[in-house]
Amino acid sequence: MSPHRARVLACSVVGAAVVALDGTVLTVAQPALQRDLHANVGQVQWTSTGYLVAVASLLVFAGRLGDRYGHRRVFAVGALGFAAASTGIALAPGIGTVIVLRVLQGVCGALLQPATLGMLRTAYPPDRLGTPIAVRTAAIGLAATAGPLIGGALVSAYGWRSVFLLGVPPTLAIGLLALATRERPTEPSRSYEPNPPHEPHEPNRSSAPGRRYETAPGAGPRAAGGPSALDPAGALLLAVTLGLLVHGLVEAARPGGAPTGLLAVAGAVAAGVLLARHERRAARPLLPPELLRSVPVVAGLAVLLAASAALTGSLFVATYFLQDVQGLDPLGCALRVLPLAVLMVLGAPLCPPLQRRFGPRRTATAGAALLTLGVLLLARLDTTAGAAAVGVSAALLGAGFVTLMVTATSVVVHRAPEAHAGVAGGLQQTAMNIGPALGVALATLLLALVPDGGFVPSRGAALPALVLIAALALPAALALPRAADRRRTRPGPPSPRAGDRPCVRS
Repeated sequence: MSPHRARVLACSVVGAAVVALDGTVLTVAQPALQRDLHANVGQVQWTSTGYLVAVASLLVFAGRLGDRYGHRRVFAVGALGFAAASTGIALAPGIGTVIVLRVLQGVCGALLQPATLGMLRTAYPPDRLGTPIAVRTAAIGLAATAGPLIGGALVSAYGWRSVFLLGVPPTLAIGLLALATRERPTEPSRSYEPNPPHEPHEPNRSSAPGRRYETAPGAGPRAAGGPSALDPAGALLLAVTLGLLVHGLVEAARPGGAPTGLLAVAGAVAAGVLLARHERRAARPLLPPELLRSVPVVAGLAVLLAASAALTGSLFVATYFLQDVQGLDPLGCALRVLPLAVLMVLGAPLCPPLQRRFGPRRTATAGAALLTLGVLLLARLDTTAGAAAVGVSAALLGAGFVTLMVTATSVVVHRAPEAHAGVAGGLQQTAMNIGPALGVALATLLLALVPDGGFVPSRGAALPALVLIAALALPAALALPRAADRRRTRPGPPSPRAGDRPCVRS
């Protein structure tokens, strides 16, 4: 591996892992934070809700910024901002300051997350993306698993402020590393679809010797078009749509918050309609039509949405079952579902060779079947369920989810045109943020339908519904490519063909 790719992989893996770790350790720290700052439950909830809304609202626009100005620069700004916001939270005098800085941390997280995939897309040839994405996925799984343990130890020994200081050194380090890493020029963007349509290239507009500007299919050079190329109106409408949607789902999961949640979701639908009308008329839409028309990309996003909703909703129900029904403490509960984390960490490196051997379609279909079977077995547990039954269900959940996550993410990032790698990364992260909110909201609403037995899987309605959600990943997986694309990106410009005009690159 070249030093350049090693640095890009380190930034991508550490950045994704720190964000995953931050989300899990905060849950453990919230009770101590509430007591220390004399806050009420609603205020503490906004330390999570504000972050989630900010992230979900800005992920796609942040990806567009990376496509336009360079993923390395946007990543560095996000990482350094994340470190600064974390430091500010650790020093915050009151709950209001914590909420404001958590929103700022969410903005920086939105800048950071799509760039972790965008940098990989531009640094690695398409046929070698599977391995770095698998390493990134394994790091996320490990961080999410270790988060509660590390958070609990830090809160017990040093207080809740130490939890936020935990992410400062790594984000500061990768932010500085990203600034010191020079982005290499890449080939003109191609969609990697069979027989991609040939588009005429813009004439060379470079004013400096040796500089070339890349033209994406159906778009002007990356630096052309001025601020309008960013589609600020589309970005605002998308931010409102996703922000209201995530807020509505979070509110729906809160006791007594269903009316507010439904109102927010209705507002999200209205904003989404306005967004669709705007994007059809925009000269340079925020959501590139060639990306949304790509069946593999849309199918990959659908897989991620269904899988993350099913997994998170199932774990939400299982946690209440193990602690409230079976009487386990948090550590005992974590040990029962430990096979899920183990399979995620160990299974991620196995996914790229499986994709090369069997293709994304069959690999993802097998993952969807494992995930659905895991939720189904979990739905059959009763009050006498032992550690073995829970462990088998958790293992199936972990094996199925990691297979789907690595495979679908590889397809989304690989099949997106390189000029839109940031937008593709933003959409992938959006699916991974909305899915869990949807799964928890659905589980909460269905648990309330069976007040006496809802926490017992075999007597409730939540897990059977989540089985259907998991099963939706099956038809989406069948729409993925049959075989892995083995074409490689060669360094340097492609050989000119007859009739081609000079191609330009940024």
